[in-house]
Amino acid sequence: MSESGGPPSRSTRAPGRGGGDGTDKQPREPGGGILMGRFLGVPIYVAPSWFLVAALITWVFGGQLDTVLPELGRARYLVSLFFAVAFYASVLVHELAHTVAAIRFDLPVRRIQLQFFGGVSEIEKDSDTPGREFVLAFVGPLLSLLLSGAFFGGMQLVDRGTVPGVLLAGLMVSNLIVAIFNFLPGLPLDGGRMLRAVVWKASGDPMKGTVAAAWAGRVLALAVLIGMPMLSYLRGNGESGADSLTDALLAAVLAAIMWTGAGNGLRMARLRERLPDLRARTLTRRAVPVSSDTPLSEALRRANEAGARALVVVDGKGDPTALVRESAIISVPEHRRPWVAVSGLSHDLRPGMRVSADLTGEDLLDTLRATPSTEYLVVEPTGEIYGVLSTADVERAFVAAMSRAA
Repeated sequence: MSESGGPPSRSTRAPGRGGGDGTDKQPREPGGGILMGRFLGVPIYVAPSWFLVAALITWVFGGQLDTVLPELGRARYLVSLFFAVAFYASVLVHELAHTVAAIRFDLPVRRIQLQFFGGVSEIEKDSDTPGREFVLAFVGPLLSLLLSGAFFGGMQLVDRGTVPGVLLAGLMVSNLIVAIFNFLPGLPLDGGRMLRAVVWKASGDPMKGTVAAAWAGRVLALAVLIGMPMLSYLRGNGESGADSLTDALLAAVLAAIMWTGAGNGLRMARLRERLPDLRARTLTRRAVPVSSDTPLSEALRRANEAGARALVVVDGKGDPTALVRESAIISVPEHRRPWVAVSGLSHDLRPGMRVSADLTGEDLLDTLRATPSTEYLVVEPTGEIYGVLSTADVERAFVAAMSRAA
């Protein structure tokens, strides 16, 4: 299951602030889990919930092995654990297919994460065409289908009554289920992204595609919530039991995940419609240039007279060299401001801290995320100083856009 701007995405987020002391540290990856390695530079994480589902698969598959291969004894749980790991390795291959396609289309991938119900490739941007959107979604379940066929071929080479035969059969069936499930036409599944691409192509409007796929996902969630317990009940000839209760709980959890994912996909699409309202030019604070030895009180007086809210430190030629941190200004008591030079309250301009006044929407957020800081120098295309952009102002505008999208 891939994840980008169409389906639910955690990747569209306000830029993280740098440290208040001006060190501007890169934020840690939130909720990533255990880093297992990298593929084409993309980190691969295993969420803590994976260990829970691995234990559950080991227990359930171990019980089935006791029926098929009773001679294994307690060793069946070791075989079951191997099956759980091999199954999630197949899920990882599914996600790697999405990642390769995304990189091929120049779409940044934040990370791959193996979770309780499979995996997710967090793609940070939307595809720019419905055709690419369709391919990006299609390659995942296609790989699962090919893996199922490969495991079926392996079954023909071994005795089905042996451990290899049982393992290959289990992996063949599980990958087939993953493929079929992900082909279902509703967000947040890959089939939902394929439906989004089809509607987008037909209507010319990606938002209409997202709305259709999101509502289809909600319908599928209700179908899972009702259908799985009903099938379990009918399979048991109308008799209730522990298995039926387990199926009902599993259906409720799965339906909740699908419903939430569909809603998130719709909300993120609405947010992206409003992101163009985030404009560097309109969010920028007017600034006044001051030399590094200017007392803070004098610098603030000049700013008040000019109606400015930010200070830029310039050299003798008038070229900007540093930005005075707002948090540092606040921390200086008023009676000390005549004796404190702005040089002690500023941080040097680093590569990436010069932002074009023409940046908007996701381009603006991507630029700020690339070089986390509390303030940025905003310049005109000609190189002239336009003002200072505060991360706090961008975050407030971002939160306002999210509230309107909810």
